[in-house]
Amino acid sequence: MVSSGSAYALSMKTTNFTTQPIGHNEFCKAAPIECQRTGRNIAPHQLTRASWAKIVNVNNHVNTTITPLTDLEIWGKMEVWSYPTNVGDCEDYVLLKRIKLIKAGINPGNLLITVVKQPNGEGHAVLTVRTDRGDFILDNLVGRIDDWRDTPYEYLKRQSTDHAGRWVTIEDNRSRIARN
Repeated sequence: MVSSGSAYALSMKTTNFTTQPIGHNEFCKAAPIECQRTGRNIAPHQLTRASWAKIVNVNNHVNTTITPLTDLEIWGKMEVWSYPTNVGDCEDYVLLKRIKLIKAGINPGNLLITVVKQPNGEGHAVLTVRTDRGDFILDNLVGRIDDWRDTPYEYLKRQSTDHAGRWVTIEDNRSRIARN
């Protein structure tokens, strides 16, 4: 279900290159094919009823089949990014959603791992889907898919649209940040 806050989402504005999260850096070392160039000037994904249904189905499937646990609980250490089989933390949910949507035909340059700050100050990862109708957020903490502007998060950085191993800062100048 699309958030009813707006008829169309808007795209996030990104600025300069920034540091890659340490967990993603380690993930890229272990799976370099996941962190390569995705192409230049990739057009946002054309959102159709069929592609929206795929996005919703993947989001729901991953959110309901993976049990949330922290990296400390799973691995005994912090910041391990991996594809979950039955348990995972927020980054793991994002990685699984991303690979499933790539296999469903969405260009990796439109499926961007995004780092946010929750209202309680804790870091969190979500998947941004860039579309011709704006940017939408797939989040393991929320069942619905929202326009990024209708989420309670402060947006910090995300993957570059042209290279999955590079990250850019997000200019989050929303005058209000939605609260759930």
